[in-house]
Amino acid sequence: MKSLVILISGRGSNMQALVEAKLSARIAAIISNRADAEGLEAAKRHGIETRVVNQLSYPRREAFDAALTDAIDAYDPDLIALAGFMRILGEDFVNRYQGKLINVHPSLLPAFPGLNTHRRALQEGVKIHGCTVHFVTAQMDRGPIIIQAAIQVLPDDTEQTLAARVLQEEHRIYPEAVRWFTEGRLRLASTGGIDVGNAGFDGSVLYSPGLCK
Repeated sequence: MKSLVILISGRGSNMQALVEAKLSARIAAIISNRADAEGLEAAKRHGIETRVVNQLSYPRREAFDAALTDAIDAYDPDLIALAGFMRILGEDFVNRYQGKLINVHPSLLPAFPGLNTHRRALQEGVKIHGCTVHFVTAQMDRGPIIIQAAIQVLPDDTEQTLAARVLQEEHRIYPEAVRWFTEGRLRLASTGGIDVGNAGFDGSVLYSPGLCK
C-alpha cells in the first residue's frame, strides 16, 4: 500500500476530505508549519500521527525547507499532498520531490495563479471558475494539471459564496487525483501534460450564462 503525507497550515478541510475518502493509501502523517493549525486536532481525532515544523523557528526559508524535508523523509511517503499549505517552498525542496508532490489550487489554472483567486475572478468578470489539482514544480502554480472542476459564476456571487462552491469541488477532485496516483493511473504525456488511465470523458459543455432554448 502506498503512503501519503499531507501538509496543512489551517483548518485542513481538504485534508479531511482526503481522510474521509477512505483511500487505498495509508496516511502516514499530517505535518503543519503552524502549531495552532485547526487541522491538527482533526487529524488526531482520526488517529493520524501529527507533526509541527514551526515556520517561526526558521527565519531563513532554506532552514525551514531542510527541517520540513527531514520531517517528511522520516515517513518515506510515496506522495506528498499540499492541503491549504500556505508557505512557498524553495526550488531545491520542490525538485527533491518532483513527481510526488501535488497541490489543489482554487482556480482553473493557468488562470489566476497565486492568492485571492476568487476576488480576481470576479474583478475580471469571468463566467466560469473552478479548481485544479496539479503536480508542484519550481514555477508556482504551473505544474502539470491532473484534474479540474468548473462551476458557473453567478450574477450575485460574492467572493465568499464563490469560494464556498469552489471548495466543494476541491473536496471532490482532490481525493480522485490522489486515488489515481496511488493506483498508478497517472503518466506524463508526450505534450508535457498528464494522461489519466481509464478516465471518463462525455464531451459535455458548460455554458455560463446558459444558452437560450
